[in-house]
Amino acid sequence: MKAVRSFAVVSLLVLSTAVVAAQGLNVKVATFAPANSTWHKALMEMGATWARATEGRVKVTIYPGGTQGSEAITVKLMRPGVDQLQAALLMLPGLSEIDDSLDVFGIPFFFETDEELWHVVEKLSPVLEQRLEAKGFHVLNWGHGGWVQLFSKRQIRTLADLKQAKLFTTEGNDKMVQWYKSNGFQPVALSANDIPAQLKLRTGMIDAAPSPPYGALVLQFFRDAPYMLDIRVGPLLGATVITRNAWNKISEADRAKLLEAAAAMEKRLRVDVAQLDASSVAEMQKRGLQVTRVEGRDLAEFRSTAEKLAATMRGVMVPADIYDMALNERNAFRNARGPQRAFSSAVGCESGGPQRAFSNAVGCSRGAAH
Repeated sequence: MKAVRSFAVVSLLVLSTAVVAAQGLNVKVATFAPANSTWHKALMEMGATWARATEGRVKVTIYPGGTQGSEAITVKLMRPGVDQLQAALLMLPGLSEIDDSLDVFGIPFFFETDEELWHVVEKLSPVLEQRLEAKGFHVLNWGHGGWVQLFSKRQIRTLADLKQAKLFTTEGNDKMVQWYKSNGFQPVALSANDIPAQLKLRTGMIDAAPSPPYGALVLQFFRDAPYMLDIRVGPLLGATVITRNAWNKISEADRAKLLEAAAAMEKRLRVDVAQLDASSVAEMQKRGLQVTRVEGRDLAEFRSTAEKLAATMRGVMVPADIYDMALNERNAFRNARGPQRAFSSAVGCESGGPQRAFSNAVGCSRGAAH
């Protein structure tokens, strides 16, 4: 009798899979990226490729612009038992909702170059992807939202200046707020949607906000925070993930096709976002943005202090084992490449200037750093 019941269960599973294959799987994908942005277009292109490559067995519906709610809500909508979304292009806030090991890519001033970042991503991805798998999420590709810069109402030249500023940080991350405070900063937790209005006020809650250049341009808050400190705070890394439940409904042959298209999307974004960073800075400069470069002793002090700040995240914001892996891989990469200039400009290398914006955004000549 048990054998009969087991056979019946297996038969139902096979029948269920056959029905899905016949009807086609519609993967609902959410992203905070604005409609018609570089990231939204990349997702649409990937989705079209999925449908074409699988002959309609896997289709995609995309919800851009955070229409499904915050990234934390997006993750909840993907959880087993809810299953209102099957995939999402998430940045660090959403990814860290799944597993805090992803916070390793949010350490301020930890990475200097694109090459260095992607080296560490490549080395750590097997471990990080395994952790996400254990939580029910499969990584399709890694993404890049641009390098975060610091925009402010008053000119900031040093870390001491930065510690005097009322600094925006994302609401809902109490650990990050406490980390800022314990290191002498003045964080103010708000929704990203509040940034433009608060910067516009003479006595607003914030007077400085970290953001990729594209975000500052689109939201136009660079007009009220017309100074940009030309030291890249860090990469706005993300990943496209799909739920284990949805992934298991896709045949092995079709999975390979999906991953191929996802890899093409990742490759495209690496180039497109670098161009977007550079062109956004150039456009804002035309409209009055003043870029503050840090050199000499100030740069040396910034780099030294930044290393100490990063270390305070170990075991607090970032699991100790993941932090150590990232630090070892980053340092190994730096040692192999030789001395580099720390925190390279977003608008030009040492011997360049604004005309070198693009080459610098994608990684200037050997020795440049972001």
